[in-house]
Amino acid sequence: MFDGISTQLLLGQILIGLINGSFYAMLSMGLVIIFGMMHVINFTHGAQYMLGAFCAWLLLNYLGIGYWPSLVLAPLAVALFGIFLERVLLRPLAGLDHLYSLLATYAVALIVEGLVRIKYGSTGLPYDNPIPGGVNLGFMFMPYYRLWVVAFSIVTCVGTWLLIDHTKLGAYLRAANENPQIVQTFGINVPKLMTLTYGFGVGLAGLCGVLAAPIYQVSPSMGSSLMIVVFAVVVIGGMGSIIGAVATGYMLGIVEGLTKVFYPEAASVVIFLFMTVALYLRPQGIFSGREAN
Repeated sequence: MFDGISTQLLLGQILIGLINGSFYAMLSMGLVIIFGMMHVINFTHGAQYMLGAFCAWLLLNYLGIGYWPSLVLAPLAVALFGIFLERVLLRPLAGLDHLYSLLATYAVALIVEGLVRIKYGSTGLPYDNPIPGGVNLGFMFMPYYRLWVVAFSIVTCVGTWLLIDHTKLGAYLRAANENPQIVQTFGINVPKLMTLTYGFGVGLAGLCGVLAAPIYQVSPSMGSSLMIVVFAVVVIGGMGSIIGAVATGYMLGIVEGLTKVFYPEAASVVIFLFMTVALYLRPQGIFSGREAN
């Protein structure tokens, strides 16, 4: 197809990029929901993603609970931790400068990661593949599990967008973000709504962690290394745009994969180059203003 580059290699990297983009999109979407509805820059998101993977590992190795129940139980456990965190730490900081919640969530991320490292060490822990085997696409062998991750991620992202933008609950959330006093006059408990919103956002991170467990090693640093990229995705797409987070996540995953084909040395920085250009040309994000969150 291109000089010295086979079609098989090109298509294979596009699919790998789509898999990575699935994680970028889901994690970015959780961050955008929390920031868009609560104006909290959630630096604990990476630790909550890691906790989702560790919860799945613990359920399997200590209670014998497999992958499929863990898709529900682990995100629920992470969401409950998030609800506790919002009530105890973030709610007292509401109304203060965003820097306070940023520093608070960053501190919690370091504490959580450090505690997990003390207990389980830094070495990655394996998690069995729940869907063994794969399909020969001609240009590559595609594991069934990775196809499942891409499909599940797309369904989750579309479902979440529909929930926020096209349901009465989503309308209440957006209204509470704009004018909480008016929403409270309709008998809606806005603080509880914000708590549940935070729990939902971090539950998405936990769900993403469960999906990642069979692909990557379950380790304390798995979230911190990924969140740098995810924050870049959010900035490029627009801090308040769910569509922007999802579209940019998949797009940059594919761009990253293609860069590994054409210029491998730049693969680790290409997303940040995109972020630099996006901030220069459209500082509010390329999708900002195209939806009402």
